[in-house]
Amino acid sequence: MEEIQSQSDLYRPSSSSASSPTSRVPSSHFFYVRKPGSLRQPISFEDSPEWEDTPDVDSRMEDEAGGRDSINYATTTPISPSLSKMNSGSMASSPPVPEGGGAAVVRKIAGASIAWKDLTVTMKGKRKYSDKVVKSSNGYAFPGTMTVIMGPAKSGKSTLLRALAGRLPPSAKMYGEVFVNGSKSHMPYGSYGFVERETQLIGSLTVREFLYYSALLQLPGFLFQKRSVVEDAIQAMSLSDYANKLIGGHCYMKGLRSGERRRVSIARELVMRPHILFIDEPLYHLDSVSALLMMVTLKKLASMGCTLVFTIYQSSTEVFGLFDRICLLSNGNTLFFGETLACLQHFSNAGFPCPIMQSPSDHFLRAINTDFDRIIAMCKNWQDDNGDFSAVNMDTTVAIRTLEATYKSSADADSVEALISKLTEREGTQLKSKGKAGAATRVAVLTWRSLLVMSREWEYYWLRLILYMILTLSIGTLYSGLGHSLSSVATRVAAVFVFVSFASLLGIAGIPSLLKEIKIYRSEASNQHSGAFVFLLGQFLGSIPFLFLMSISSSLVFYFMVGLRDDFSLLMYFVLNFFMCLLVNEGLMLSIACIWRDVYWSTLTLISVH
Repeated sequence: MEEIQSQSDLYRPSSSSASSPTSRVPSSHFFYVRKPGSLRQPISFEDSPEWEDTPDVDSRMEDEAGGRDSINYATTTPISPSLSKMNSGSMASSPPVPEGGGAAVVRKIAGASIAWKDLTVTMKGKRKYSDKVVKSSNGYAFPGTMTVIMGPAKSGKSTLLRALAGRLPPSAKMYGEVFVNGSKSHMPYGSYGFVERETQLIGSLTVREFLYYSALLQLPGFLFQKRSVVEDAIQAMSLSDYANKLIGGHCYMKGLRSGERRRVSIARELVMRPHILFIDEPLYHLDSVSALLMMVTLKKLASMGCTLVFTIYQSSTEVFGLFDRICLLSNGNTLFFGETLACLQHFSNAGFPCPIMQSPSDHFLRAINTDFDRIIAMCKNWQDDNGDFSAVNMDTTVAIRTLEATYKSSADADSVEALISKLTEREGTQLKSKGKAGAATRVAVLTWRSLLVMSREWEYYWLRLILYMILTLSIGTLYSGLGHSLSSVATRVAAVFVFVSFASLLGIAGIPSLLKEIKIYRSEASNQHSGAFVFLLGQFLGSIPFLFLMSISSSLVFYFMVGLRDDFSLLMYFVLNFFMCLLVNEGLMLSIACIWRDVYWSTLTLISVH
């Protein structure tokens, strides 16, 4: 500790004291100092719920809001000790959280508390489970709050989030305990939602249509009930102005911007009205304005009672002010867990106070990101007009060791452990599954959705119809005027063979569109919205009308150009044979595309089979 302390003293500003941030510079220059004349109080933080005071599910459903869900939890636990040291006020004024648009009122969501104790995750490497991605992490999240897991790249943020949600890959192994409402029970289907970093949306559907089909796939019950749930999700994510706009995302289909698309992916999970919502990088690929709007919307969602846990890499000062609690990771180690204001004091106590006019998240990541050591090595001999690069002279290894040691010996870590023990003393309300739609319903929904999508996007079957007509005219022109001699019979047989063979090969043009549907299926299957058999059957049934249209249009042109017998029964026999060839070829394409999930290998395999 003496070595760590002596090295960390090098980073302390010579003209200031780390123990008091306000003593370093005039208060008007600090983002976490109250503005003159402002009476704004520090951000409020919700704490441990008392299970004995929590009403059961039946009583919650009959509250004063007219049968709407609500969440009741006590806030009797004292604030973290480090917060009491901060006498200089609160964070900068964060944007007000908007209420529901118009006269619409969004129903409350019954949240649930989640706590994790000594959580360790190892990944299978060269040696069996040799790499520890998360090391002895402790933390908790309460209803109505936003808990953020922050850290540099490859620090274990997403792994910790997946461990809490039960979404770890087979190559990972988890140790420790995760408690939901005080019990170790597994979160059932529909009780939580998980939003991936990159989600697949259907660009040819409007926001309302996409969410409605998602509700049909996820929820049991009647159609009118699902419509009300969809409207609630749209209202919760502030998507009312975009409800009837196409999602888009293609070069020929202008649709929503990245911020709105991200909110649509979150709204898809909200149709289940989950108690806990896990989001991996909600600000992924968003600009500063879209990021702020996203976090304000999530803050509004948390105020409805939902428990929000998400990862984030970096944020602005305004966004940082909206967080309730922060879990700071570096190389799998927990450097801090607690209120956001307490994290600023923690860095200051460790000898790394936040500089003037710098975002807290930028300062945190700058202090614990080991990649900056390479920048220091590159810049150590460089100079600018003002002298050395003094802004990049921190040893991040020393900073990480100092912050970790300071946190383990602080009252913040003790209060976290005490609160986790209190949460796990007795079990609260058990989360129950809300049921799911039946297999027949899902097949019908996927079939109808596929028909709608295929009819709107030309690359699925309209392009293939044009190619089939060009092929038919080419072959029909080549084999026209054969006459009725005996030798023309063999020529017509060759024409039929060429027509069917090339038409089957042209079906490979549908591989990219099938792979796009498979990506959407994988996104839905990860949250148990669909299954492999349901997807394959729905996609296959949805393609039948388009295949029949292509077969009858191409067959009519080819049949009469080649000069086959003018008989209606023989014509229908030829059409049905060609339709069955296309149908078998479509099933083969769908199966191979699901196996390979790659354009090159799927195309090569289909050509070899043909």
